[in-house]
Amino acid sequence: MINSGQPMFVAWGPQRILLYNDPYSTMLGARHPRAFARPFFETWPEVRESVGGLMDRVFAGEPIHMEDLTLTLYRNGYAEETHFTFSYTPVPDDLGEIIGLFCACTETTGQVSAERQQAVDAKRERDRLFEMSRDLFGVASFDGKLLSINPAWSRQLERPMEELLSRPFSEIIHPDDLAVTSDVIASLQAGQAVHQFYVRLLKADGTPISFAWSAVPETNTNDGTFYTVGRDITDDLRREETIRQGQKMEALGQLTGGLAHDFNNLLQAAQGSFDLLSRNPNDPERVARLARNGLQVTERGAKLTAQLLAFSRAQKLELRPIPIASLLSGMTEILRSSVGPLVSVTIELSSQDLCVSSDPTQLEMALLNLAFNSRDAMPEGGDIIISVSERMFVEDPDLLPGTYVEICVSDTGTGMPAAIAAKAFEPFYTTKGVGRGTGLGLSQVYAMAKQAGGAARIEQHKPQGTKVVLSLPSVEAAIKSEATYDEPPPFEQFDAKVLVVDDDPDVRLFLATSLETLGFDVVVAEDALRGLAVVENVQFDLVLVDFAMPGMNGAQMAEVIRQTHPGLPIIFSSGYSETEAIERVLGESAVLLRKPFGVSDLQAVLNAALGR
Repeated sequence: MINSGQPMFVAWGPQRILLYNDPYSTMLGARHPRAFARPFFETWPEVRESVGGLMDRVFAGEPIHMEDLTLTLYRNGYAEETHFTFSYTPVPDDLGEIIGLFCACTETTGQVSAERQQAVDAKRERDRLFEMSRDLFGVASFDGKLLSINPAWSRQLERPMEELLSRPFSEIIHPDDLAVTSDVIASLQAGQAVHQFYVRLLKADGTPISFAWSAVPETNTNDGTFYTVGRDITDDLRREETIRQGQKMEALGQLTGGLAHDFNNLLQAAQGSFDLLSRNPNDPERVARLARNGLQVTERGAKLTAQLLAFSRAQKLELRPIPIASLLSGMTEILRSSVGPLVSVTIELSSQDLCVSSDPTQLEMALLNLAFNSRDAMPEGGDIIISVSERMFVEDPDLLPGTYVEICVSDTGTGMPAAIAAKAFEPFYTTKGVGRGTGLGLSQVYAMAKQAGGAARIEQHKPQGTKVVLSLPSVEAAIKSEATYDEPPPFEQFDAKVLVVDDDPDVRLFLATSLETLGFDVVVAEDALRGLAVVENVQFDLVLVDFAMPGMNGAQMAEVIRQTHPGLPIIFSSGYSETEAIERVLGESAVLLRKPFGVSDLQAVLNAALGR
């Protein structure tokens, strides 16, 4: 005992004389060394009630071990709470009589104090989080009462704390989510924790807020309470919905864009055949061949349109500065004639000469689509008001910071419920009867505004009418110039060789026949690889190539040709979204014929390409 590093002592004989080692002396404080060889309770009178009975049991032969015995000691001249862990062991003499008590002890006061301080600090931190958190923390009972909640409940739901704690929480739960809540409580009563369930709570004005919850029952399930935490996921749901809508738009845009390409090929072949027929109707054999081609095209078109619910352009917008006043002035008559005599159209222009960046054709189509929708919402007649103003956006989820021109199209129709307004821009979504709408009108409006760097929003959908706002980037007005386009002069006949590359046989026939009529020596290829093989062996004056072809597209083919024939003129013909890809190869001077086009259009481009 004397040599041990652990505090130890012996209480010996009837007076329980205290004998101890050096480590124990530190526990005595100012009572050492006077305590040595003195009666135990003369040294520790304040612990007689706590320890005296324990020592009596040991002297009766019972060993005792105590974990964390709390004692109030005056060893340093003042009262202090102390904690000890010790073992009392009886010491017998040679005859088996208990004559002493041996103790090995450890003071745990410092450890207990540190643990208590940690608990206090943790509680302080929990209380701080409880008070400051935006999440909803609460303790509730299985019988439907909130027992304790943090201030976030009041902030989020705009209800007083007293009201929330005094009423059944079922009254603030969205009615459609009560069944989910009942199932969760049943699981909690069975002792099971429940995570990631979704229940909406109602604000004071009845507006629902979506929350993701976790709940765990009290360890003692008989207590009838559980702990819960809820996080507002409104913004998360909004972002997810935006992503889903964007993915829908993109997928449907790709689908309809591909169909648009096929449809433009059909139109090209049909228009070309009719154009050639009108130019030389007196050649029976040639007329018959072109007529057969036209019939085949119409059959293909019938099959395609049977699958196509609506038509959507996927072309890159040809953005340019557009003076809004000029565009609306030019559209006034067509707008009024399109909506009919029962609907009046009023155009309110800004005092400023505002100009937007957009595609003029697509912008006109968007305004017409909005006018058609307004007309259909006013079967008994009404008013359409188109107003224009300028607005600065700094923080907007849909727009980059900058100045925008807002074109508002308002009507006095039947209005649009919020649920319908949320889906109105989706492709193919329509509330009109069969045969009265394709569901692509508003999606075209949305796509046009988005591609132009702006936004389309339904800002008012009350019963009094609907207001749709187009926000388009504001730009400086372009320098006005007058340009006239006369019919191209007759093509001079000379010995020129052209390569036509197009995967569509009907379009190839039209192009070959047109070029032959215009005096060209024509070679055709059905894809880019065959076309490149011909270019290697034949000297051409010009290449006319389709863009969208299986395998290698027209831009990729042009890139290969540029490496070996840098001066060879190349003209693209296509009805798909390829402007950027073509410009990457040939630059902004690239020549593009958009399908469908006529022989005169082809002739004009050929004249320019060959310097005529």
